[in-house]
Amino acid sequence: MKLWQKETDVESSVERFTVGNDRELDLMLARFDVLGSLAHTQMLQSIGLLSSKDLQAIQKELKNIYREIEAGQFVIDEHVEDVHSQVELLLTERIGDAGKKIHSGRSRNDQVLVDLKLYFRDAIEHIVKSTSVLFDTLIDLSNRHRDVLMPGYTHLQIAMPSSFGLWFGAYAESLADDLQLMLAAWKVCNKNPLGSAAGYGSSFPLNRSLTTELLGFERLNYNVVYAQMGRGKTERILAQAMSSIAATLAKMSMDSCLYMCQNFGFISFPDNLTTGSSIMPHKKNPDVFELIRGRSNKIMSLPNEIAMITTNLPAGYHRDLQLLKEGLFPAFRSLNDCIDMMTLMLKNIRINAHILDDPKYDYLFSVDVVNEQVLNGTPFRDAYKNVGYDIEHGHFKPLKEVNHTHEGSIGNLYNKEIGHMFYKIVDEFGFSKVNSALKRLIE
Repeated sequence: MKLWQKETDVESSVERFTVGNDRELDLMLARFDVLGSLAHTQMLQSIGLLSSKDLQAIQKELKNIYREIEAGQFVIDEHVEDVHSQVELLLTERIGDAGKKIHSGRSRNDQVLVDLKLYFRDAIEHIVKSTSVLFDTLIDLSNRHRDVLMPGYTHLQIAMPSSFGLWFGAYAESLADDLQLMLAAWKVCNKNPLGSAAGYGSSFPLNRSLTTELLGFERLNYNVVYAQMGRGKTERILAQAMSSIAATLAKMSMDSCLYMCQNFGFISFPDNLTTGSSIMPHKKNPDVFELIRGRSNKIMSLPNEIAMITTNLPAGYHRDLQLLKEGLFPAFRSLNDCIDMMTLMLKNIRINAHILDDPKYDYLFSVDVVNEQVLNGTPFRDAYKNVGYDIEHGHFKPLKEVNHTHEGSIGNLYNKEIGHMFYKIVDEFGFSKVNSALKRLIE
C-alpha cells in the first residue's frame, strides 16, 4: 500500500531502491505518527471534516494501535511502503471508511515532518537526562577529589599544577555549554509543521494552532514553505548539538586513555571494566574509552554528512531528504550509549592521590615560586629570570603548596555555580509541559 499510488504498479527494482531501509527506520517513528494523527483528527472534527462518530471510532483505534506499538506488536508489512501507510491501512481494515478520512488536509510531507519533530523532541529529552546523570557524576567526583593535585600540561609538556577537582569540573562545565546548543536545537524542533501539507498549505480551513496546542509544541512553523524547507536544516542543527556533546566525550576519553597508561598512572579501573590481550597477560586496555572516542568522532562527522546531502537543494520536498534518517537515527542511540558508558566508567574510577611525589613533577611549581617572589616585591621579569637560573643550575626548590583562590581555580572550583548554570538550562527545555500535552492526547 502506498498513499500516493493510483492504478500503475511500480517496477520492483525501483520500489526497492526508493524505499531502501525506510520500513525499519519508520518503526522508530510509529508512536509519533499515531500521536500526530490523534491531534490531526481532532482538528478535522473541529472544522467539520469529520463527524463526532467517525472521530470517536478513529481515536479509539489509534489508541489501540499506540498500545500495540508500545508493546512491540506493531509491524510494517512488506507490501506497505511506510509507517503512515501502515497506520492508515490498519485503521481502514478495523473501522472501515472512517479510516480513509484521516489524511484530509495533510500530505505525507507534513506527516513526516511532524513525526520527525516529535521523535526528535523525545530523543533530545533522553540525551538531556543521560547528560544530567553524567554531569552530576562529574561534579561529585570534582568535589570529592578537589584537593588531589595532578600535573597540568601545555603542548603535552609538564606545565603547572592542576587537580582532579579541576579536571572533573572542567568536563562538567563543558557539558553545560553543550546543553546550551542542545537547547537551541530543541527550540527549532519544538515548532509545529503540521498543516503545511506538501509545503504550500491547504484549501481546507485548517486550525494549525489547535494541533500545536494538542501536541505540546511551543509555536508553529508559520510559513508553510519554510516548514518544508526546515527538513534537513532541523536535522543539521540537532546533529551539531549532538556533536558538541560528542566532542566533550571524545576529549575526556582521550585524557583517560593517556592517564591510564603506565607512563602516567594517574587513574585506574577495576579489571571487569577493562579488557586484556590474547598474548600479553599484563594488559588492561581502555577499550571503553577508545570506543567512546571513536563513536563520538563519528557523531561529530554527522553535521557535515547532513550538509552534504542537503546542500544546493531548492525549496520544496526532495527524496534526498529520506537519507537523513540513516545517519541520524542510529546516532541518537550511539550518543546515549557513550554517555551512559562514560558515566559507568567514572563511577568506578580510581584516583592516584600521590602523583606529584615523583620529583619529575617538581617544575610544575615554578610559576608559583615566581609568583611568590613577585608577592614579596620582586618585579615579575626579575623573578622569572631568578627561577629560570635556579632551574638551569639545579638549585630550584619547589614549594609544593598551591594557593590558588580566585574563581574557578584549584582552591575555588565554583562547582555550585556551574551546577546552577547547568540546571537552569535543563529547566528551559520544559519537558513536563510537552509530556503533559502528549499524555492528555493519548488518554
